[in-house]
Amino acid sequence: QVQLVESGGGLVQAGGSLLLSCAASGRTFSNYRMAWFRQAPGKDRAFVATVGSNSGSTTYADSLKGRFTIARDNAKNMVYLQMNSLKPDDTAVYYCAAGNLGYVGTTNSGHYDYWGQGTQVTVSS
Repeated sequence: QVQLVESGGGLVQAGGSLLLSCAASGRTFSNYRMAWFRQAPGKDRAFVATVGSNSGSTTYADSLKGRFTIARDNAKNMVYLQMNSLKPDDTAVYYCAAGNLGYVGTTNSGHYDYWGQGTQVTVSS
């Protein structure tokens, strides 16, 4: 079981950047697939990115690839989401999630068992 806490959200202007961080508890962090999802007001929770046991195995939402980068540091029990060239449509609560490594590259929120509380990202025009 893993506990997740996100941080790094805030208000930025369009075209700006933010780095989100997710701190994970426990000694088995490397055994989990990690992901970022986001949820805008009135919309369904949407997949952003996922990473396997190391930062070399990543999957991104097609619309976000090239702007967002997910990475993990297993020694620090941390997962990151670097967000560049932000757009107003990126405004959402961003959630860190942990799931079974057996679901390779899954974009399905139902395949993730543990979730953080979320961090708000607001992108202004």
